[in-house]
Amino acid sequence: MSTAIEKTVGEIAAANPASVRVFEKHGIDYCCGGKISLSDACLGRGIEPQALLREIDQDSLPASESSADWQSAPLDRLIDHILTRHHAYLKSELPRLARLSAKVNAAHAERHSATLVPLEGIFLALKAELESHLMKEEMVLFPVIRNLELAAQAGGAAPAAHCGSVNNPIRVMEHEHDSAGQALAYMRQLTGGYTPPADGCNTFRALYYGLQELEADLHQHIHLENNILFPRAARLESAAA
Repeated sequence: MSTAIEKTVGEIAAANPASVRVFEKHGIDYCCGGKISLSDACLGRGIEPQALLREIDQDSLPASESSADWQSAPLDRLIDHILTRHHAYLKSELPRLARLSAKVNAAHAERHSATLVPLEGIFLALKAELESHLMKEEMVLFPVIRNLELAAQAGGAAPAAHCGSVNNPIRVMEHEHDSAGQALAYMRQLTGGYTPPADGCNTFRALYYGLQELEADLHQHIHLENNILFPRAARLESAAA
């Protein structure tokens, strides 16, 4: 168990999907902040590491796509999952939340301007960044990874990519993941953990609920890429060199 607490949060989340729900419960960042050890993550939250490990052992996720073994599944299948589960979600949800945010601001900004005005600003900036991010993954990074895997399966070398090493676009994506993580943390802070005010209407509540769902989906999305897809793709390229 002493060895387990020195593993990074990201490594634990990648190896054991059940841990994700426990990390979410305790506010431990397993995606953008997943490179710190479990011991250090627990220290920052005032949590006893062995107790957290026992909680992870006792917890389990329902048998579904969320508990698939992405460490051994083909990278092509993992990319398809990210596209159909997470990219499709963002393409649908980001415009809807933008419309909802505008509606709530129009009705409630006079009384709640200190929260709603900066919240809308940071959300719209996040929306623009994510839309660009999805396009770069779909047009650049994912095709490079698919080609790497196809070449490995055929026993040959992957065709040269205009971006050079797969690590080049990966670094860009990880930087943008960090930026998204900071925006999510700021929105959570602004809203007091997405707690609507007493006078908040149903639309106000729907906005906060939707933003909280967005946060949870992005955490899982970034985790699959930062902790599983990207390291596996880098290892695949390295093995072929």
